[in-house]
Amino acid sequence: QVQLVESGGGVVHSGGSLRLSCAASGFIFSNYAMGWYRQAPGKERELVAGVGYTGRRKYYADSVQGRFVITRDNAKKTVDLQMNNLKPEDTAVYSCSKGFSSDYLRGFVSWGQGTQVTVSS
Repeated sequence: QVQLVESGGGVVHSGGSLRLSCAASGFIFSNYAMGWYRQAPGKERELVAGVGYTGRRKYYADSVQGRFVITRDNAKKTVDLQMNNLKPEDTAVYSCSKGFSSDYLRGFVSWGQGTQVTVSS
C-alpha cells in the first residue's frame, strides 16, 4: 500500500522560505518519479515540481521556476521541496505524489494528504 506523508508546512511571511518533506513507503521508491502538487482554494490542483527516478531530471512550473527546488534521496525514500522567496500566491495545500513510472512526464497516480502552506503579505 502506497503511503506518502508530508511535513514541513506552516505560516511564513512573504519572501520567506519553507522546506517540505515527504516520506514514502509501500513501493520501490527508487523506481518511480515523484512530484509535488498544490491546490489553492477555488483552484485546480497543479503540478509544482517533478523529479525523475534518478533525481537528475526535474520539472518546475513556470510560477515557481528559480524559487523552488525539488530533491530526492532514494536511500531514505524521501522527496523534499525547498521553497524560497515565497509569495502570497503560493498559499495552498501541498501534496507529495508518486509517479506512474520512472518518468514524471507519464503523470502521477498517488497523492498524500497534504500540508498547508500559508504565505502572509
